[in-house]
Amino acid sequence: MDNIAGTKSSLTWAVHLSVAFLVILWLFPTVGLFVSSFRTADQIATSGWWKAMFAAEQNLQLRTAGPDDQVQDGALYVIEGNVLEGSEAKGISAWGTSARDTQAYEPGETVELRDGSRMTLDGEGNYRLESDAPFEGRRGERVFATATVPPEFTLQNYRNMLFDPSNREGMTRAFFSTLTVTIPATIIPILIAAFAAYALAWMEFPGRALLIAAVVGLLVVPLQLALIPLLKFHNAIGIGKGYLGVWFAHTGFGLPLAIYLLRNYMVGLPRDIIENAKVDGATDFQIFTRIILPLSFPALASFAIFQFLWTWNDLLVAMVFLVDATGETTVMTKQIVELLGTRGGNWEILATAAFISMAVPIIVFFAMQRYLVRGLLAGSVK
Repeated sequence: MDNIAGTKSSLTWAVHLSVAFLVILWLFPTVGLFVSSFRTADQIATSGWWKAMFAAEQNLQLRTAGPDDQVQDGALYVIEGNVLEGSEAKGISAWGTSARDTQAYEPGETVELRDGSRMTLDGEGNYRLESDAPFEGRRGERVFATATVPPEFTLQNYRNMLFDPSNREGMTRAFFSTLTVTIPATIIPILIAAFAAYALAWMEFPGRALLIAAVVGLLVVPLQLALIPLLKFHNAIGIGKGYLGVWFAHTGFGLPLAIYLLRNYMVGLPRDIIENAKVDGATDFQIFTRIILPLSFPALASFAIFQFLWTWNDLLVAMVFLVDATGETTVMTKQIVELLGTRGGNWEILATAAFISMAVPIIVFFAMQRYLVRGLLAGSVK
């Protein structure tokens, strides 16, 4: 029954479900990062991003009114008010007077404080402080309450990252440094690989099969094995610790995949076109520039996407080949790591910085995804 026209086999449904699962799996962290970039630090600390649209309980640090607001009620001195005044939080479920135990007391419970005064706090946030002696000092009592806070979204995180001078200079400089690394590191291997792929696909010369086997073998060489030897070589010839060194490093690491991908694509091009061009007197260079390159654009674009995404999101190669104590050549991935070290637990700032760094790759991918699919599937069907 699976072969009847107009019906889909169980394998087709399995493929569709697998693709849908992978899409959701990859989309999950991206959506989470996007949502977290608009949330406050307290919300991120108390609930997951999937609960961003719902009210959640948070531990709030509040303060009562000060001694200046006390009134005398018979023999007692009293301070009254609402700790939630000016806040959107509602419904206190527990409270405490120490950060070590923020849920020590139930709403409505009366507690004796260290100075001998007594405090009562109900579920609506209304409090009453009373003492036999006048209250002294300048500030009110600290209260740690667990209350229900409605969902809140803010653009302050993006304002801090894009317009705050302390962050803006670092991220802006890192953004242009990343572009300086990524654009040449994408163009250079494409230029070299295109010439090499044409030679391996259509030019006859001794040792061509061995070169193709060597390219395939280089695909499985771990990147980490080549880092230290390559860095020593760069230092020996004087191009280490700079843009030139990181361009050549990305070129070397990206060439095997580029040559393999482009060569397989060019082999699948019609032989008659190339033979007719040779009969008409065209040279190999003319065939390459006027025939092969225009026809190979999907493959070139697909590799350009891979290389751009790899170099833009790279941290390891930048840490090894692009070291600058002044921060002039710091890329965005390294800048985010530095924010993690200096900011500590400010996850809202880190989420915003990470999503800003993702914006360009997302735009590039969606703008060129049709070429990616065409380039990867080219030659698979004759």
